[in-house]
Amino acid sequence: MTPFTAGTTSCRVECSSAFLICPLLKSCLPLPVLPSDSSSQGGLAASRVRCDALWDSLLSSSLSFVLQCRRSPPPSQPGSPLQVCLNNVFASNKGGVSYPQDFLYQFSDVKAYNTAIPVTPAAVTRPTTAEDVAKIVQCAVASAVKVQARSGGHSYGNYGIGGEDGAVVVDMVNFQQFSMDNSTWQATIGSGTLLADLTSRLHDAGGRAIAHGTCPQVGIGGHATIGGLGPISRQWGTALDHVLEVEIVLANGTITRANATHNPDILFAVKGAAASFGIVTEFVFMTRPEPPNAIIYSYKLQLGKHADLAPTFAAWQDIVSDPNLDRKLASEVIIFELGMIISGTYFGTRDEYNALNFEGRLTQNATAVSVSEVDDWLGIVGNWAETEALKIVGGISGPFYSKSLTFKATTLIPMTGIQDLFDYFDTADKGTLIWFAIFDVEGGAVNDVPQNATAYAHRDAQFYMQTYAVDIGSLSNTTTAFVTNMSDIVTNSMPGVQFGAYAGYVDPKLTDGPQEYWGTNLPRLQNIKAAIDPGDVFHNPQSVSPVAAAAASGNGNGTSQPGTTSSGGAPTTTKSGARRIGKSRVWVWECWLLCAMVLTATVVT
Repeated sequence: MTPFTAGTTSCRVECSSAFLICPLLKSCLPLPVLPSDSSSQGGLAASRVRCDALWDSLLSSSLSFVLQCRRSPPPSQPGSPLQVCLNNVFASNKGGVSYPQDFLYQFSDVKAYNTAIPVTPAAVTRPTTAEDVAKIVQCAVASAVKVQARSGGHSYGNYGIGGEDGAVVVDMVNFQQFSMDNSTWQATIGSGTLLADLTSRLHDAGGRAIAHGTCPQVGIGGHATIGGLGPISRQWGTALDHVLEVEIVLANGTITRANATHNPDILFAVKGAAASFGIVTEFVFMTRPEPPNAIIYSYKLQLGKHADLAPTFAAWQDIVSDPNLDRKLASEVIIFELGMIISGTYFGTRDEYNALNFEGRLTQNATAVSVSEVDDWLGIVGNWAETEALKIVGGISGPFYSKSLTFKATTLIPMTGIQDLFDYFDTADKGTLIWFAIFDVEGGAVNDVPQNATAYAHRDAQFYMQTYAVDIGSLSNTTTAFVTNMSDIVTNSMPGVQFGAYAGYVDPKLTDGPQEYWGTNLPRLQNIKAAIDPGDVFHNPQSVSPVAAAAASGNGNGTSQPGTTSSGGAPTTTKSGARRIGKSRVWVWECWLLCAMVLTATVVT
């Protein structure tokens, strides 16, 4: 069991952490989200409610795993051609592959991030070399099984484990290689590296850095091939803008490299949509000198009603939509059950930050203000991790739903839409206390890159809206509707606007996901897919389909209809796992063990 400890933050906690007792949570989780006068009766009550809600959500993670144990296995049975082939690949490493019949398969190997989307892969593999990855892909192709790679395992749709039953998962956890060329300051990094390790290794190799996000447990393999947005992106661009070259395993089992002059189409696809095209085993990144210092700011606004905070949010939107906004500024708004927090980083001096007059324009109703200067990069990144603690439940395996919207400088939310949204926060039946609406400013250097230079298409984004909610036990229709309605209120206030969505916040319920994620770059991606993966080997429910399959589907969004066959290869799976082989089996022994663990923990507490 991996409990929280004071002073540390994790954006992913295994479901065994559900056994933590509430007082431990209360002592270890940061408390800025609570009323500043927590000694008052109201503050104590809010603290108790929040603690109980966190406990219930953590416990539900374990219960969700228990329920998943009862799912029947996909087309991977002992003695099947797929298992025989994979066993040969891992003949000298018996622990390198796991199957549905293995003990605690869901709990120890699958580890679904979003337990509202139960998925049973055909196998979970943990290769150690690119050659192993190539052999795994060949095994899957021979058995007409889809393949997806997992780096950190934070896909909102569980796409790192296939997103639907029956895929072979290639877990990149063993790809931790790192080296730095001190003459070019280019770093070679394995695709299984987590952001926390990436930051420390670059720091130790000469005080270098790249742009990346704030969650230390996210894996670079997905982060740098979807977007990789973070506080310093307005100055440096996205994580994928730092990618110079990749080593990648393709659908035909070959290992190749792609850069600006060799396989440039593959590099284009990798920089925003890699999961549809292959498995990146290694990156070459350009790096930059670490910023010497930064201002970390946080303004907490916790009033009686969310509706009273709408004017402050409108003021924030006015500031971040200014085309002359200082690129040194990163900013985020987090709206949650107890109020709103405006926080971020300014990569400059305190005098420069004060000249922005944030406190004068945003904090009239602030209940707490924190502005501090941090003079080292690791400390700056550590502060980002602490900010992630405010959204900690969103990083725990559990049942949740999320949506995202992209806003341009020319498509800002009107005041009527803002007020309607904040009114809704007060009146909605949410079905849960654990919910967030998060707005992250982008723009700057991200927008300097041409729209068609990489698969990542939102080069005109000024900020993103991300909404999500975590439920208890299972995801209720009430909670799902609440998240959906938050987005709908905004879009309904802006008729005719094409928003788009960020592929890093996948929404499995989008009917036109690929179009929303990749926009005008989708046709080129479909053509590249047809050239290097015509059989749609690298597939998830919203991946890019080969151009022929996309045309045949008739929906124009690059997704095949359930049960159809993509050009040149295997049939796609349906949400219910249409390619299952053999009778359903219930893994009773796993369920009993997990139930016993939950009951034992309950007795202990």
